[in-house]
Amino acid sequence: MAAVWQQVLAVDARYNAYRTPTFPQFRTQYIRRRSQLLRENAKCGFEPGLRRRYVRLRNQLLGLRYGPLSEQSSFRASSVRSSRTTLDRMEDFEEDPRAQGARGHRRSVSRGSYQLQAQMNRAVYDERPSGALVPTSVAEASRAMAGDTTLSENYAFAGMHHIFDQHVDAAVPRLQFANDDKHLLACCSLDSTLSIMTLFSSPPSVKVILKGHAGPVTDFAWSLSNDVIVSTSKDGTLRIWNTEDGRCIREVRDPEASELLCCTFQPMNNNLTVVGNSKHLLQVVNISTGKKVKGGSSKLTGRVLSMSFDAPGRILWAGDDRGSILSFLFDMATGKLTKAKRLVVSEGSPICSISARSWISREARDPSLLINACVNKLLLYRVVDNEGTLQLKTSFPIKHGSQPLHSIFCPLMSFRQGACVVTGSEDACVYFFDVERNTKAIVNKLQGHSGPVLDVSFNCDESLLASADSTGMVIIWRREQK
Repeated sequence: MAAVWQQVLAVDARYNAYRTPTFPQFRTQYIRRRSQLLRENAKCGFEPGLRRRYVRLRNQLLGLRYGPLSEQSSFRASSVRSSRTTLDRMEDFEEDPRAQGARGHRRSVSRGSYQLQAQMNRAVYDERPSGALVPTSVAEASRAMAGDTTLSENYAFAGMHHIFDQHVDAAVPRLQFANDDKHLLACCSLDSTLSIMTLFSSPPSVKVILKGHAGPVTDFAWSLSNDVIVSTSKDGTLRIWNTEDGRCIREVRDPEASELLCCTFQPMNNNLTVVGNSKHLLQVVNISTGKKVKGGSSKLTGRVLSMSFDAPGRILWAGDDRGSILSFLFDMATGKLTKAKRLVVSEGSPICSISARSWISREARDPSLLINACVNKLLLYRVVDNEGTLQLKTSFPIKHGSQPLHSIFCPLMSFRQGACVVTGSEDACVYFFDVERNTKAIVNKLQGHSGPVLDVSFNCDESLLASADSTGMVIIWRREQK
């Protein structure tokens, strides 16, 4: 468990960019001095319970002062974990069933906080050039954190760092680095297993293989604290895994015995997972009880292939195999889903991947969705209202006609010049695109796979990129050190 002073510093660091937006030097000095004072005070040995109450109170006060953080990653802005994990909270539910409606891995946000955040956003929008995806003047201080370099320099790779082949001959449809972690990576395979790999050792190695599914594993997701993984499979089950020892904690069977095709955690409440199946149904599941949430289900027009929440967890987008993306409003208190908007990207073209991101430099945001839709293009949409309505911003040519390809936003793009996205392709390459270029948008192209690249994932500091393909190969790429 992180020391209390580290938890206090983590809270301050999350909100630091909101302080004196026109004086970045002050923010840097503040957080350094804060760290020094907290370290010194920690030696005084204050009563632990009192200090924990201070952490909670300071978190609440900062939330009221600055509003909710606009990125899911902002809640985990440092490597300091919450003192209570998802497993702890699951045990709470099992010990006290009365708490199921109100407790859990949840962060509550007041209406006033959202209104304050909206006012801040509007103030920054007024200062931005029309149509700009990434703020320019206000974000200069943030960009300076990463150095005044070009995107090509930022995303130059020295070559393959390592190759994993434990799933050879079976496609690896999904892979993802753990939250705020440089060296922990997981992937799922159509051979019915998942792997957790550690890249810290030399050479990198497979930490544990998760066995239990009786059919191809289609998707998985890390919990916020990285102690739990949920996975879906064509065997009709959702499984919850302990990432430390690979033990299956719980199995939840689909009552209709349909194939489960995708899943994601509710970002503000990791006791809730949303699952999509082959019978067009979207369903919210409480992983602490293994039960489905009343009112937390809705029908799509086709098989549910992909989904993504916005950072505050208030809007969920889901894509199906008939080319439609539907937005749903998520009720934080009850877990209820309310259908809002529908967009047909291309009739009959499966929506393989949806990634949501608030394009921010902490001072500004421009909510966007990155879509792979089997139309030989990577699509970037702007979110134009609070019901999840989408407007096409731009697209990039890639080879994508049938395979379930995925793409991502670069995690540090808000601190860089320009903005970059990464996608797999059916030509066995990984592509980096600068979303602000109208021509020659390709920033980098990685070659080395022997089959279509199905998924890509950056670690938290972008020093490593992982990619997986249809032959079961996982390649780790290391960024060139400047």
